[in-house]
Amino acid sequence: QVQLLESGGGLVQTGGSLRLSCKMSDTTFSSRFMGWFRQAPGKEREFVAAIKRDGGYIYYGDSVKGRFTASKDNAEKALLLQMNSLQPEDTAVYYCAACPRCILSSARQFEQYPHWGQGTQVTVSS
Repeated sequence: QVQLLESGGGLVQTGGSLRLSCKMSDTTFSSRFMGWFRQAPGKEREFVAAIKRDGGYIYYGDSVKGRFTASKDNAEKALLLQMNSLQPEDTAVYYCAACPRCILSSARQFEQYPHWGQGTQVTVSS
């Protein structure tokens, strides 16, 4: 059974922090790669972060590098995203996704991910 359930979005002021969580079913949590993507109105879906199943590789999009941290909570079977120093341009719907068969070269590509959560809104006010 494939299940991804995001939580933690909301409204925050510039410079603030939020922590997103994506709880997964056992099968989904065993995917080779899990990732975070975001989509702002009128824009294409953008890669935020991806983490390999064993935690050995973590990739970040250039726009969030140094501010966002992706991690896994194995006990809760959850993918996490700690977002610090948030800026208005970070405003978007954030999605978690799972890719059972991704490889290193494809983990940043949203088209490769077959399983998606419902999305959670993050709004950063200026």
